[in-house]
Amino acid sequence: MARRIDVTGTGGVRLAAWEFGDPPKTDPAGSGPAGSDPARDGSDGSPGVLLLHGLMGRASHWASTARWLSGRYRAVALDQRGHGRSDKPPKGSFTRDAYVDDAEAALEQLGLAPVVLIGHAMGALTAWQLAAKRPDLVRGLIICDMRASALGAASQREWDQWFKSWPLPFATLADVRKWFGEDDPWVERPNPARGEFYAEVMAESPDGWRPVFDPEQMLRSRETWVYDAHWEELAQVRCPALVVRGLDGELGRAEAQEMVRVLPRGQYAEVADAGHLVHYDQPEAWRAAIEPFLDALSTD
Repeated sequence: MARRIDVTGTGGVRLAAWEFGDPPKTDPAGSGPAGSDPARDGSDGSPGVLLLHGLMGRASHWASTARWLSGRYRAVALDQRGHGRSDKPPKGSFTRDAYVDDAEAALEQLGLAPVVLIGHAMGALTAWQLAAKRPDLVRGLIICDMRASALGAASQREWDQWFKSWPLPFATLADVRKWFGEDDPWVERPNPARGEFYAEVMAESPDGWRPVFDPEQMLRSRETWVYDAHWEELAQVRCPALVVRGLDGELGRAEAQEMVRVLPRGQYAEVADAGHLVHYDQPEAWRAAIEPFLDALSTD
């Protein structure tokens, strides 16, 4: 059963954080899991992990990963502003600073620091910008399929047109799964995992199924990063960092390896038969890719 924890982001925005698994059992002395370091643990004595979803995502996309992590960490996934069950203020800020400050506030209120940050796409950018800004709060970083280079104005126009192509409202969730998994022009071959991913961000309304987010807010969020490159922040990340890409994802091998080179303590991993939604496409291979990195962190 998922447990919701409300936290307050910058500007008073209410954010929903979620735990999807029971925290690790503490030792009889109450000092945390065997081998844990109390000086680096979360508020319940367990090492902390904060999981950040990508644009249009929600915390529940991390449920499988969070349950797996809960055997050794206090793993919390955050619905970022404008997403999931968190506030979607019509006139709210959707800048990079707002997203980064929200994550910083969440991990401090949850008592997770020094934390391992795991982010997918936009969430990965937020994670490495936070790691650069507050190295005292972050002891490890996992970047999943997010580019550091500028995407440009053409990319933003393509997304605008893509949102407008959605055949809203969808009559059923089966229609959602079929469109995003097969019929969407952006789908090169049938992808059931993609269909499930988008079904999870739909809610039933009087006229059918619609996204739980506002597409205009997603475009506003996106325009704050697509025109800029983010190599400088990568170079400022001092903790160990793992760059993970799906072989069929949006992050190419050459750019991923350059990101590893720029990161002062960068490492690289890739997942076969996975696209952009690496942790959703191939959950077992995703866990296998990040487990050695997490094991090494625990011995630092």
